[in-house]
This record gives sequence, C-alpha cells and structure tokens, in this order.
Amino acid sequence: MSVAGTSTAPEGRDERPAGAPRRYEAAGLDADMLPDGLVVADENGRVTCFNAAAARITAVRPADALGQPLHRALPLEDLEGRRWWQLTDPYGGLATRIRQPERNLLLPGGREVLVSARYVRDQPLGPVRRVVVSLRDTEARRRTERSHAELIATVAHELRSPLTSVKGFTATLLAKWERFTDDQKRLMLETVDADADRVTRLIAELLDISRIDSGRLEVRRQPVDIGAAVSRHIQAYVAAGQPAGRFLLRIQQPLPALWADPDKIDQVLSNLIENAVRHGEGTVTIDVTPSASPREGEETGTSVTVSDEGPGIPEASMNRVFTRFWRGSKRGGTGLGLYIVKGIVEAHGGSIAVGRAPVGGAEFRFTLPVAAPAYLA
Repeated sequence: MSVAGTSTAPEGRDERPAGAPRRYEAAGLDADMLPDGLVVADENGRVTCFNAAAARITAVRPADALGQPLHRALPLEDLEGRRWWQLTDPYGGLATRIRQPERNLLLPGGREVLVSARYVRDQPLGPVRRVVVSLRDTEARRRTERSHAELIATVAHELRSPLTSVKGFTATLLAKWERFTDDQKRLMLETVDADADRVTRLIAELLDISRIDSGRLEVRRQPVDIGAAVSRHIQAYVAAGQPAGRFLLRIQQPLPALWADPDKIDQVLSNLIENAVRHGEGTVTIDVTPSASPREGEETGTSVTVSDEGPGIPEASMNRVFTRFWRGSKRGGTGLGLYIVKGIVEAHGGSIAVGRAPVGGAEFRFTLPVAAPAYLA
C-alpha cells in the first residue's frame, strides 16, 4: 500500500513534535487502522509516520519517534548483530533499489520482528523521497514453525515403531529362516504386513495434510450411496469381532442424489466410526438424513451424524477437536485424523461440527451439499 499524503489529527489529540505530521492517510484510512506496523521517513531520513501497531511492536511511543532519524527511532540489527540501516544505506545505496524483501531483524533487547521496506522515488534512479517500512510480529510465524516441528516429531515417532518391527522381523527371518516353524513365520510376516500398512496410512495422512494446507486437495465426484457406504463399514467391524448389536444405522428416505469422492467419503466415515468404537461406549448410532433448506420443500444435501454413549468430549476441548494433534485419549493415533476429516468435508463444500449426543456421548455431524461433477454442471 503506497502512502498518499499527510493530515493532522483533530485538535486535542495531536501528540506530535512541532512540525511533524502525526499520521498518514492511505486511500482515506488512518495509519493507526492498519494491522501491521507502519513507519515512514522523509527524504531527510526523519520519521514522519509511526502508527499504533508500530508502537505496539517496538514499545516506542509515536511522540518519541516522530521527527527522529530513522536509525534512532527504529534501531534494527540483523541476526549477526550488524546495524541494519548502516548496512543497507537506503538513501545512499544503489539507485536501482526499490525495496527490501521481508526478513527477520532484531529490536533492542533481542526481540525478533519481520521487516520489509519500500524506497519511494519520484523517478527511476532518482533520489529516495520516502522510505516506507512495514513491521510485523513474528508470533504467528513462530506458531507455524512450532506446528511444523511438532508434525515432524510426531511423524518420526509414529514411523520409528513399525519400521523397527519390520526391520527386526525381516532380519530375524533372513538370518534364522530354517529354525522357525511355518506358523511362526506366518505370524512374523503378518506383523510385518500390518506394520507396513500402518506406515502406508501415515504417509497417506501426510500427503492429505500437505494437499489440505496448500488448497490442492482434489475431489473427484461420482454418485455415492452413502447408506451403503456406512453399511460396509459396520459389516467390517462386525467381521472383525464387534457385536452387531453395538451399531444402529438409521436412514431417512428419500435422500437427495449425492455426488462426492467415494474414497474420501469412505475415509471420513472410517475415521468417525473408528473414533466412536475406540473412544466411545455403548451403541454407536449413525443417522443419515436429508439436509433441509431454509426454503420449505427444498433439500441442500445429505447429513451424516455419528454418535456414541461414552463420556463425550469435554466442553473445553470442543474448539480443538479439528486441530492437528488433538487426541481424545492417550491411546495411540497421530491426532491428525479429524483435521483431515474436516479438510475433506470442506473440500466438498460441506461443513462438520462436534457436540454432545442426546445420551451424553460425542456426536459428529457432517453435511455434504448437493453437487454434480464438472462435466454435468
């Protein structure tokens, strides 16, 4: 945003030194309304604008900065301890320079701040008439870096266990193949196969997270029978040993035609039902219903509700359920599943919410809108 001109504050509010304008206006906005710190120096290198955000970030009052040389009002150093304004020399440096890309610099006391600058010239290669400096706090970036570090640590931990098992069993089989019975060999190979599946699932989760974060999660829409999809998951749990009476499937007919990515919808259902089975108690109820429109007689999509009769999710944790690394309990898992579920549902244009079931357990409800593949739109 370029700075267009100056104006003075209303009478009684102006704390500037004599002759120094208190604020700049850009596109009719007071500089104090900007979310980022804004510092402007004139052709003589003296500060003519020091907005409220700059004061918050630097802990310097605007009245103390206005009219001061830029290097005194904003004493920055690079990460090697060199004085930034002497190093870059904005007024006497190369005449072809028009900006400084954003970088981490240090304020007095060692606090990091993100700084970028624009050198305003009346004409190309002319003298610098104004230096416009943008300041941003690094806390948001630090949170992102901590999140990435936590992701790397979690992935490393989750990969180490199955890979150690795979390596141990394969090395043992190769070294002592003749000493094991067929049943022992089968047991070890089945363990290797299960651990390989675990690694594959983790890698798939990482790829999904990468696509969700970058906005590149592709949805290949096809007709989906959501009731049949839920039935398949229930049958798989019953075949694995869960009692059939633990599941209750209720489908309200007629359902609108659902066009969605069947593999990704299976991923959503698998995650929600598995959470209810592993972390909940009692009957796991799945309700499939049309999603009503505010207009009478119209339907906007399909809703699926998965609920259990367990202790539920504490109110204090409700707003963190769909964040990375949230775990409802300490019993395994990466804490990435519900984050991915939310990303998949939203990629379909839908929504998902968590609450408390009528019987006290956890309740997850996602809604998918009526949609069609691109070639039918």
